Amino acid sequence: AEPRAGPDPLDPTDLNGAHFDPEVYLDKLRRECPLAQLMDSETDMVRQIRALDSDMQTLVYENYNKFISATDTIRKMKNDFRKMEDEMDRLATNMAVITDFSARISATLQDRHERITKLAGVHALLRKLQFLFELPSRLTKCVELGAYGQAVRYQGRARAVLQQYQHLPSFRAIQDDCQVITARLAQQLRQRFREGGSGAPEQAECVELLLALGEPAEELCEEFLAHARGRLEEELSGLESELGPSPPAPDVLEFTDRGGSGFVGGLCQVAAAYQELFAAQGPAGAEKLAAFARELGGRYFALVERRLAQEQGGGDNSLLVRALDRFHRRLRAPGALLAAAGLAEAATEIVERVARERLGHHLQGLRAAFLGCLTDVRQALAAPRLAGKEGPSLADLLANVASSILSHIKASLAAVHLFTAKEVSFSNKPYYRGEFCSQGVREGLIVGFIRSMCQTAQSFCDSPGEKGGATPPALLLLLSRLCLDYETATISYILTLTDEQFLVQDQSPVTPVSTLCAEARETARRLLTHYVKVQGLVISQMLRKSVETRDWLTTLEPRNVRAVMKRVVEDTTAIDVQVGLLYEEGVRKAQSSDSSKRTFSVYSSSRQQGRYAPSYTPSAPMDTNLLSNIQKLFSERIDVFSPVEFNKVSVLTGIIKISLKTLLECVRLRTFGRFGLQQVQVDCHFLQLYLWRFVADEELVHLLLDEVVASAALRCPDPVPMEPSVVEVICERG
Repeated sequence: AEPRAGPDPLDPTDLNGAHFDPEVYLDKLRRECPLAQLMDSETDMVRQIRALDSDMQTLVYENYNKFISATDTIRKMKNDFRKMEDEMDRLATNMAVITDFSARISATLQDRHERITKLAGVHALLRKLQFLFELPSRLTKCVELGAYGQAVRYQGRARAVLQQYQHLPSFRAIQDDCQVITARLAQQLRQRFREGGSGAPEQAECVELLLALGEPAEELCEEFLAHARGRLEEELSGLESELGPSPPAPDVLEFTDRGGSGFVGGLCQVAAAYQELFAAQGPAGAEKLAAFARELGGRYFALVERRLAQEQGGGDNSLLVRALDRFHRRLRAPGALLAAAGLAEAATEIVERVARERLGHHLQGLRAAFLGCLTDVRQALAAPRLAGKEGPSLADLLANVASSILSHIKASLAAVHLFTAKEVSFSNKPYYRGEFCSQGVREGLIVGFIRSMCQTAQSFCDSPGEKGGATPPALLLLLSRLCLDYETATISYILTLTDEQFLVQDQSPVTPVSTLCAEARETARRLLTHYVKVQGLVISQMLRKSVETRDWLTTLEPRNVRAVMKRVVEDTTAIDVQVGLLYEEGVRKAQSSDSSKRTFSVYSSSRQQGRYAPSYTPSAPMDTNLLSNIQKLFSERIDVFSPVEFNKVSVLTGIIKISLKTLLECVRLRTFGRFGLQQVQVDCHFLQLYLWRFVADEELVHLLLDEVVASAALRCPDPVPMEPSVVEVICERG
């Protein structure tokens, strides 16, 4: 379809068009529209006319005041323009009169004006000549009064004229006199400059005057830097004298204030004056100044580092951080003036180096605090035994150690957090927003200390002959629980606290929490395993000596339980109480109702004694060994050094397995008589009465004690066991 065309602007029937013709419009309506449509068109047109009339009336009412004001304004403008036209006419007439008078005056005074101009020029020339003729006396007077600046200005004003007219004798004489005076002036300025008694501004003024007198800039540059070096070296000597051994050194904040106001302030003045005076020297002069500042700045930095090194022993960083802040702020100005010297960068490196050293110092402090806690625990464990009274429990000691270490960690975090405070000038450096937080505090301080703590704890397990033998078993148990607590909660808490205080903006890799927790758990496992070995060794030594020092062939008929077996039960009970203070009970297998009633014959009660009794004759040793070996084939294998779990039952099970296995091996090396075998039978039954309740599986105790009695029977020429009822009576009496 073709696009719809718009209305024709020349259409005479368009009501809104500019060429509307009412007659044509009416003729068109009469021709094309029926009567009803004509009536509707009339009604619509009347409605539109009324609406337009209403809008027009509203518009007039709303703008009536504006129309009245506009009319008044137009009327006033007409009156004002009439007055203005009259005034402009009068002004034009007056200007014409003034112009006429001015022309007549200029014509009258033309000759006099030319004469006055000539006379004024002559007067100015005479004044200049008078100044030139008086110049030597003026220069002399200025030199005598010490007004060197005024003398140099006089010389500068006359120099060009004297150079231009030096061919005239009179001007030549004046120039010679002035040169003599200027030479004396330059000599006095040099003397004043070399004396160096005045400050840097006065010396800069001397150099400026000498340059204005035409003295060689290169020579003045060297002399200026030499005199500046002397003054700055005096400041450095004063600072170095404060670091000597005899006088007490001021605090680090006072030291940096003195260095900042004395040396750094003087260096800023020298740099500003040099750049203003010798700007014409170009890059060569700038490099000379940079080398000058680099050399003296290096000596100043060395003194500052020596003083900062004396602060490494303290634990409070507030004064040190304030001193570093002022040191860094003071070097901003010379760093901007002498960018090529690299002073600001060197100052930043010193601050960063001090921060690293403080992190190392706090790490050593945490290690020392941990070792101090271990020493306190050792003393607390030894004191009750020495005094013969009960000391603090292991749970209290563990709580004290954990809270002490945590408080030291928090104090160290608070101390190093001062380096990142917003009010410190260097805290916005990239190092303190990234590497300091992630690698310095988190990895170097916190992670480093946790790993150091684990390594220190593991060192008690590495050399059992040296360290382990002298380490109290209770300390091993306490350290294992401490490392386990770190694995479960403390490590996550400490690292979360560190990340919250030190918002890391660095993407460098850090040690995951899971890795640290795994290391702490492994340390706890090794410590607990070593505790089991140490305690098992203590009981094993008692059992070994009790077996090796007794003559089992000639022993008397047993009437009671040997004292060493009672001691074994007592020590095992004490260990059970000790472990129970720090670890949970653990899981046990279901216990039989006759655990405490079981007695031992030559073989265990599970075997039929009568069935194998005929085999115990001297004529049939091979049959007896064969029966024992067959029994071992069908018995459950016992892993003596199986992994220890973090509960009381597992710990006691490991200790008892080591002890009974030692007893078994010692019995295998001895030869027993009839009563010796019966004594072993009584001892094993006594151990069975009490040890079964400490282990996870009572069958384990049964099997090991079965092996002990069976081995004793194998090593006995006359294996006649004691009646079970008699064994029970002896054990109950014991």
